[in-house]
Amino acid sequence: MSTLRLAVLSALYGSTALAFSPAVLAQATTAEPMQSVSVVGSRRITSSATDTVVPVDVIPMTAAAERGGQFDLSQTLTNISPSFNSTRQSGADGADLIDSAALRGLGSDQTLVLVNGKRRHSTALVNLFGARNRGNTGTDLNAIPMLAIKDVQVLRDGAAAQYGSDAIAGVMDIGLKKSLGCEAVAGYGQYSAGDGENYLASAYCGIALGGGVVGITAEYLDRGRSDRSEPDNPRIIGDSKTKNKTLYVNGEIPTGAFNNTGRLYFTGGLQKRDASSAAFGRGGIGSDDIPSRNSAAMYPDGFVPFINGELDDRYATVGHRAQLGEWNADLSQTYGYNRLRYDIANTLNASIANADLLGGGKGISPNSFDAGGFSFEQWTTNLDFSRYFNGIVGKGLNVAFGAEYRVEKYKIFAGEPGSYIDADGVGEGGNAGSQGFPGFQPGDETNARRHSSAVYLDTEADLTDAAKLQAAVRWENYSDFGSTWTGKLAGSYRLTPTALLRGSASTGFRAPSLQQRYFSSTFTDFIGGVPTDVVLAPNGGAVANLAGIPPLKEEKSTSFTLGATWTPLENVSVTADLYQIRIRDRIVLSGRFDADNYPELAARLSTLGVGQAQFFVNSVDTKTRGIDLTASHRGTLLGNRLTTFLAANFSKTEVEDIHAPASLSGYEDVLLSERERLFIEQGGPRRKVTLGFDYITGPVETDFKIIHFGPQTLGTFSGTAAGVPNLHYEAKTSADLAFTYTVNPNVKITAGGNNLFNAKPTAQNADETDNGFKYDSVQFGLNGTSYFARLHVKF
Repeated sequence: MSTLRLAVLSALYGSTALAFSPAVLAQATTAEPMQSVSVVGSRRITSSATDTVVPVDVIPMTAAAERGGQFDLSQTLTNISPSFNSTRQSGADGADLIDSAALRGLGSDQTLVLVNGKRRHSTALVNLFGARNRGNTGTDLNAIPMLAIKDVQVLRDGAAAQYGSDAIAGVMDIGLKKSLGCEAVAGYGQYSAGDGENYLASAYCGIALGGGVVGITAEYLDRGRSDRSEPDNPRIIGDSKTKNKTLYVNGEIPTGAFNNTGRLYFTGGLQKRDASSAAFGRGGIGSDDIPSRNSAAMYPDGFVPFINGELDDRYATVGHRAQLGEWNADLSQTYGYNRLRYDIANTLNASIANADLLGGGKGISPNSFDAGGFSFEQWTTNLDFSRYFNGIVGKGLNVAFGAEYRVEKYKIFAGEPGSYIDADGVGEGGNAGSQGFPGFQPGDETNARRHSSAVYLDTEADLTDAAKLQAAVRWENYSDFGSTWTGKLAGSYRLTPTALLRGSASTGFRAPSLQQRYFSSTFTDFIGGVPTDVVLAPNGGAVANLAGIPPLKEEKSTSFTLGATWTPLENVSVTADLYQIRIRDRIVLSGRFDADNYPELAARLSTLGVGQAQFFVNSVDTKTRGIDLTASHRGTLLGNRLTTFLAANFSKTEVEDIHAPASLSGYEDVLLSERERLFIEQGGPRRKVTLGFDYITGPVETDFKIIHFGPQTLGTFSGTAAGVPNLHYEAKTSADLAFTYTVNPNVKITAGGNNLFNAKPTAQNADETDNGFKYDSVQFGLNGTSYFARLHVKF
């Protein structure tokens, strides 16, 4: 990354320094006790973002936290980084409650997320519905308050050889503040339609302690529900309702150990989130939903069940870094925990209501149920060493090596019996369990555990003043599928003082998540009048084994990048990076196998009382090609400062091969239907362009961004084989505008709007979309224009 590009990012999004070099950082803040900077993708302590051999975006978050139009991290990055995409889902069960995010059009679990350089845990949720990231787990970026974040570094390159599993698409490192001083933000926003109100109250305070600094951030965010459904449609389509209560602590304190080079560092975070999404509506009297999914006595006009989620997220790191002679040593322990428990409200179990009616009652069922849920826990121990040797190889060589040990646990806990039982036994299809979301059954309960070990070697050499070379190798061993080797080679060459060439080649992997291996969901349906189980069967269980599903193994990738940076003038910078990522044995969630599409398998499964089954399986090879482009300029307009930044991503993912297990050979169209293939290939837009302007005139600062989302094509439920064309979503362009008035150096007031063009996805046939509505949750969401105001105060 060029110094100018970093300066432009700083101007557009806020920063305390224009270039991430040790000298500049030392002058910019006294809160950093070690006068150095770490850039993701390099283990060289004195590294600078201007010297990296692979593309790294350092996105300062100061301005976004103080005056941005989005109140959470996922949506903020979506409107800044073209290679990053996160779209709020609607009508997608648990995926409505946790926004998934991805880089370069790949899955959400193929991007590794770090916090202060340490691995952050994934969510317990595995996405089963929604227009993107189906079958994937991911990291909940919105569990971290914006005001706690200093910057987000995005490494747009495969890095499994450096950081381990998940770093196929790239790495995001979220750096937290530990600077002196206090500040607070109050914000309000809503959609132009008059709903989806947002209330934000956030405060940060950095205090001196023991010669170091401890930063504390507390935040409360209340996001109201939005609804874009038609008045005559018993649906609610829009943002889920959430209330987030978050507390984060981040600090570093000198210990005096090892000749006063020791630093004790720590991070802790807690978030409690109460969230609520709307399921598909059920019809009232006169509809087919009575008595199969409704009770005339309870909801004569129909009803919309609410999938309420209680989310608990915890994160903690404690570590000590010091100099041992000429070596930099770092020992740390990281803990992560994520739990989601479902409570289904404004609902009923129709079979209980029918049983009550048959027994002479009024046809009443409880209207809320504890439906159970799941949790994920992760413990990671790291020991790292690094040292820079002058003159050993060329101008100098940095050597880093280390080890990691990780323990992961995954649990599924059952709901109360009323959330899943069939009480009447009448055989009405779909009447068993809580409407909107049947509870987890005792047979779904899971308590799984695994551990992994890893060692790595990472070298970075200054071969000459112009040439740099980086090489890394890593070995990992998992208790559940075995070991794997990965490697990386990257380099850069400065052709002229203004032009740099860079490139990389790497292998990578992603371990199957415990969520994918052990997720189990069972609900009762009636097939031919016979109660049978519809199962998403866990890998290694009786159903999967009977179906011949092999144990899950790691996904393997091969990545190549080739890029250049050019700074023709002091105030102009251009970068371009081509990339190709091939993934073998990609894990997908299969379609449902039953008597209609695979009679022989259905006959075997019927011996276990199973009528339909689906599985996670390593069966798809994909290829992703693309280019990242940036251009930046600093100048003046009418005597005032104008900063311009253009960034674009163009990518294309293709399924190259479907290789089914032997037991499913010949049924590849069921294993991965056209509809599911398109979710992989076009779950996100194939192009995205951001053009930003920052203009300062006296106390007024104007931020204007134009965001272009490319087209997408998704499948239908009926399928093209039935003569129904695929759903084509046209390219759309949005714009955000904000004005900030600086009252004094400590007080700023901001007001503005997002999506000023009121862009919405292309309207479709609601019977064929994923969420059953004419606007699906693709590209950028479906809510339209919103307005906001913020007050930022330093004290």
